[in-house]
Amino acid sequence: MSHTPHELAEEFPEKLKQIHALKEGNAHFRKLFDAYHDVNRAVHRAETNVEPTDEANEALLRKQRLALKDQIAAML
Repeated sequence: MSHTPHELAEEFPEKLKQIHALKEGNAHFRKLFDAYHDVNRAVHRAETNVEPTDEANEALLRKQRLALKDQIAAML
């Protein structure tokens, strides 16, 4: 199994307890968390050519990941 970079545990290592608590108690945070995870995996698959895509789509995925990360950071 390959390591997927940019997981939220790596991005916010000091906030792991808060992330867990929000995932359990806040439906909106859980939705953002799940969406970030899905987009981050899609970016990783594109970057490693497991699921090749064009540059425009890869850039769009990265922008989506960043927007989700910004929303998650604001909640933390």
